[in-house]
Amino acid sequence: MPQYAILIYEKELPGGVADIPPEVMEANMSAGEKIAAMGATVVNEQGLEPAATARTIRKGGLVTDGPFLETKEVLAGFFVVEAADLDTAIAIGKLLPIMDGAVEVRPVLGV
Repeated sequence: MPQYAILIYEKELPGGVADIPPEVMEANMSAGEKIAAMGATVVNEQGLEPAATARTIRKGGLVTDGPFLETKEVLAGFFVVEAADLDTAIAIGKLLPIMDGAVEVRPVLGV
């Protein structure tokens, strides 16, 4: 079955996870059951440390602080699902409550 990366982008909250509204956290926690009901499987799921902990390596080996220059949203977390097709993966992405960001769905290369 094909795999898809679900990338979650949000504006970084000052208090981190503690500042996520309870209804958003609850919706995220219940997404697994809904994904299984769609016949898909979560293969891997990860949250990420704050963007301030990121380092970016540029061409030539220069290492800079942070993930990107001048972004409004940061990559907050990601997971990989096995789903029947891209439409199912997009439907899974739509299950996620977005406070002030976006969800990117991308097929995993070669799987």
